[in-house]
Amino acid sequence: MGLARTLAVTLTGLAGHLVEVEAHSAHGLPGFTLVGLPDAAIRESRERVRAALSTCGVTWGEHRLTVNLSPADLPKTGTGFDLALALAVLGARGQLPERAIAHLARTVYIGELGLDGSVHPVRGILPAVRAAADAGVTEVVVAAGAGREAALVPGVDVTAVSHIGELLERYGGKLPSRARQLMRRARQQAAHEARPADAPTPGREPDLADVVGQAQARHALEVAAAGGHHLLLVGPPGAGKTMLAERLPSILPPLNPDDAVTVTSIHSLAGTFNADTGLLTRPPLRAPHHTATRAAVIGGGSGSPRPGDVSLAHRGVLFLDEAPEFPAGVLDCLRQPLESGVVTIDRVGGRATYPAAFQLVLAANPCPCGRATGRGLDCTCTSLQRRRYFSRLSGPLLDRVDIQVEVAAVTAGDLAAGTAGESSAVVAARVAEARARAACRLADTPWRLMGEVPGGWLRSPASGTDPELLAPLMTALDRGDLTLRGVDRVLRLAWTLADLGARPAPTPTDIGAALALRTRGARP
Repeated sequence: MGLARTLAVTLTGLAGHLVEVEAHSAHGLPGFTLVGLPDAAIRESRERVRAALSTCGVTWGEHRLTVNLSPADLPKTGTGFDLALALAVLGARGQLPERAIAHLARTVYIGELGLDGSVHPVRGILPAVRAAADAGVTEVVVAAGAGREAALVPGVDVTAVSHIGELLERYGGKLPSRARQLMRRARQQAAHEARPADAPTPGREPDLADVVGQAQARHALEVAAAGGHHLLLVGPPGAGKTMLAERLPSILPPLNPDDAVTVTSIHSLAGTFNADTGLLTRPPLRAPHHTATRAAVIGGGSGSPRPGDVSLAHRGVLFLDEAPEFPAGVLDCLRQPLESGVVTIDRVGGRATYPAAFQLVLAANPCPCGRATGRGLDCTCTSLQRRRYFSRLSGPLLDRVDIQVEVAAVTAGDLAAGTAGESSAVVAARVAEARARAACRLADTPWRLMGEVPGGWLRSPASGTDPELLAPLMTALDRGDLTLRGVDRVLRLAWTLADLGARPAPTPTDIGAALALRTRGARP
């Protein structure tokens, strides 16, 4: 009879939980029982562990194995438990010396096993190792393919292995010659996969200088970047809506260290992170196609919920081109994360919460044919078609979009002028200065951007807003031109305009400009 323990990590959303893997071996009918709320992938690990250890020369004999995943009431998911299960079984079977068994109990093991004993990386290594470090664990063993990603977490001694035989030998076990051959082959394969590929030719980054004309839309983009405001661009095809939206990340400041770790962890969990590039420090841009499902945009899926585009765009930009073409259910699901900055996905197996503090950029044509621009173009849409097309963007969703501007078609005069607009670097410098002013003013509050400040605080004396500035907004509220949320959004925009203009507080001119940005140029 023997007992051994190892450590593993399970992820619920981005939250990691330390799991103690206990293995007990006793004489009796051969069996392998796994308890502790494992999912289907972990239950199947019994066969992977059995095959991998048999490859390493471990004979089962008449032993009954019981493995418990503690805490037993916490659902466990993923294939990353394989390595911890295998080493716990080796310790319980007496295949390792006592000093090695004591070492197992204070080390986290994360990796999926192949039938030949090779160790494969799994998704979510960065948040898993980070959770282990937060729990006080200083030693982590991962697959060779995940070593660089795990090393991004400071304060942790990371060991990367390509075959379980490496650990068996390190802890004092013995390998047959066949297992040694498989181990050498796994090392060669891991070394080949770790070999850096030819560096791609760096392309030119999108720059605002590429946009012809569109002074009003460029100004709206700058205001959106300075205050973290959501943006709607309405204009005919070819006016530059997509170009403007794709260049918004180029004028946003780099991510701070905490946000960089969080954003990188989300992309690691989704399997879209390349550890060779290090932590993600640039604001991400996600632009799903209008045929994307609700699970793809919001997150979800069968079994363990996965992050969607709203989470992958955390601290960056979510761009919905041809927004009225998206299903109404997908668009309305954006309303809750736009307010809270997080998205919670409930499934039978549990609940996962992911951060989703993104800037939403919507682009739409004025009508289905796109010619209703007021320039005398031949629009073929009926008034009913126009109303039906734009009504796909619900009022509650648009009420949460701070800036709504018309993007005019590019004229021959714009092209003939030939003068390039300001570059992204010039605009980004102004955006950084405006954000610094806002951060200084909000230093004693829990907010960092004007787009995050609640309306109740903005209307209170604590914000420094002149009560006289509220008079035109209250008039618009009484007429029904603005909702109370709309009033708060206009105040946010006015403060952002003041920050861009280096003014200590908004002026009546800022209020008027904010109203124009809010109402597509038509002042209520």
